Amino acid sequence: MKILLVDDHAVVRQGYASLLRALLPDVQVREACDGEQALQMVQDEIPNLVIMDISLPGISGLETTRRLRQRLPQLRVLFFSMHDELPLVRQALDAGALGYLTKTSSPEVLVEAVSRTLAGHPYIEQTLATHLACNPHSEGSNDPRLRGMTQREFEIFVMLAKGTPSQMIAEKLCISSKTVSNYLTLLKSKLQVSSQAELVHLAIDTGVIRLGLESA
Repeated sequence: MKILLVDDHAVVRQGYASLLRALLPDVQVREACDGEQALQMVQDEIPNLVIMDISLPGISGLETTRRLRQRLPQLRVLFFSMHDELPLVRQALDAGALGYLTKTSSPEVLVEAVSRTLAGHPYIEQTLATHLACNPHSEGSNDPRLRGMTQREFEIFVMLAKGTPSQMIAEKLCISSKTVSNYLTLLKSKLQVSSQAELVHLAIDTGVIRLGLESA
């Protein structure tokens, strides 16, 4: 069994790789730090499963998944992300992922998700699956007010709406704080809001973020 683990944080990536090797018999785990490396590694050797983060420097995890699935429609991808917003979950599934779970999941849940997706069965973390079932029409990413955003713009929109500091966004995406500020200016123009507070209200109104629920 061959798994490709794609995450830009070396400590996180190596920790989960060690966990998978310890919990799954006969597993070979390869590691990629970004989308470009993942695309190259899959071209060199096709894994049984790709475990993908969404927030990657350069090509996002969503776009990487789309490209991988265009090349290899049979490839199985499981998203493993800090994000629990329903529009991002739906975008991941639309990109061709077979499963989605958050990094707050227990090791047992991770192993179950890997086992099920390897067998070709969809797997969505129970809490997310429940929210998706209870909110079938809250597809914030399809709201007319949010159309026209690129995947990277939408990802930054979610982080800004959640109150993530610009410096943290910059470090996560390997871009400058100035670039994050430029994105904020662009988003305010596209979304026709005058402040970050109005951007947050728009995110709540469209269901992109949820009140009363902790985000991973």
